[in-house]
Order: sequence, then structure tokens, then C-alpha cells
Amino acid sequence: MSANNDSIKKTLLVAILLCLVCSVIVAGAAVSLKPMQQINKAKDKKENILAAAGILQPGVSIEEQFKQITTRIVNLQEGRFATDEELAEIKAAGLDPQNYDQVKAAKKAQLSRTLSNEEDKASIKRLVKYAAVYIVKAPDGGIGTMILPVHGYGLWSTLYGFLALQGDMETIVGLGFYSHAETPGLGGEVDNPKWKALWHGKKLHDAQGNLAISVIKGGAEEGNLNQVDGLSGATLTSRGVNNLVRFWVGDMGFGKFLTHLKEQGA
Repeated sequence: MSANNDSIKKTLLVAILLCLVCSVIVAGAAVSLKPMQQINKAKDKKENILAAAGILQPGVSIEEQFKQITTRIVNLQEGRFATDEELAEIKAAGLDPQNYDQVKAAKKAQLSRTLSNEEDKASIKRLVKYAAVYIVKAPDGGIGTMILPVHGYGLWSTLYGFLALQGDMETIVGLGFYSHAETPGLGGEVDNPKWKALWHGKKLHDAQGNLAISVIKGGAEEGNLNQVDGLSGATLTSRGVNNLVRFWVGDMGFGKFLTHLKEQGA
């Protein structure tokens, strides 16, 4: 009986030691790989910005291509580029304006606010004071393409992506999502190139100047520049995309900013 007890104790001791050794190895690997993960995350973000703008060139260095992109911070409430004092506020909150992270900013009380149910059409809970935008300059020095970060809830997850507009701040160049957990083959079809291509050339507003861009269940009207086909079998994801796009180009999001750019001739 004693020998049997000794055997059980030894087995447990070996198992515990093995778990400890494995935990140390896993933790060490996670720490050592974190810088590389952050680099890859930043690279993926830049790649998606370029793709939304329709200027991604396969086989060419992402960093080299991204040199044509200018990053600016926008004051959403006032609809203008941020001042030096506001950039200092962002730094004081522990964030880098050059690599501004809106997800982290939304968690900081000094850089965001809670949305009411009536305001929160995109189901994002908190709205940041400042947002990063990405600009491709036109040959004449003006804005050729404006890339806006957008996010909102679909069926199972928050979708994070970029919406690119032509220099008129009205015509859509492209829409793409770089992070979501929607159902493959259904809501996951937001990644389908054929569906993403439907957004190209669509207009944000109708002839009367009303916000009109919409994702339509059952299919858009032929020739309607304000409508995009909904995803087949993915009503809630389609509705989520509709809500988040309209939210971010509306007055709660970049609407005031886009209007000011139009008035200034971009």
C-alpha cells in the first residue's frame, strides 16, 4: 500500500513539474514573439488601408507603398483636423498620434464618451473624441483618396475595417474589413471580392443631399448609386454593415469633417 502511495505522489509531482516547465516555455515564447506580432499587426493594418484605397500592389513592399499615405488625426465633434494642443492631449493619455489606436482610445475616459442607445446605431458603446484618417494626395496636392476607419457590430462580432472615398468626399472607392468573426459562407462573405466590388462608385448622399447609402436586403435597385446588395443568408451582418457605414459617415462620425472638406474643396 505504501509503495502504491509513493507511486501516486511521484506521478503527481512529475505532472506538476511538467506543467510548470511548459508554462514557463509558453510564457517565454509569448513574450519573445510579442514584438514580432505587433509588427505583423501594424503591417496588416497598412495593407488593408492600401487595399481599401485600391492602390495595393502585390509583390511590392507594404512599407514602401505606405509612404504615399499621410496619417492625420481628426476632431470628430468639430469636424476638423486636430490642433497641436489636441495631439498633446492624446500623448498625455499615453497614446502615440502617429500610431493612433482608436480601440485603446475608446477605453480611456479622457478620450471617449459613452453613447446612449439612441445614438449608438453601430453598437460600438463608446465614441472616441479623435480618429485617425489616411490620405492619398492627388497630383495637384489636394486629397485624392480619403480612407476612414469604421467599425460596428454584425451578428457575432464587431467588424473593423476601412472605407475609402474619392477626393469629392462623396464617391466610395472601396470598403474592406480586416477583423471580424462572422459566420464563414454567410456573414463572412463581407470578405468576398465580388461583394466588396459592389461598393465601388456608390454615393453617400442622394441628389437632395440626404445620407442615402444603404445595404439592401433582397438586392439593390438596378442603377441606384446609393444602394448595395445585402449578403445572401446574412441579414443581421448586412444590417450591421449598413448601420456602421451610415454611422461613421453621418454626423456622429466623420459627417461634419467630410462636409467641411467639401466646403473647402478638399
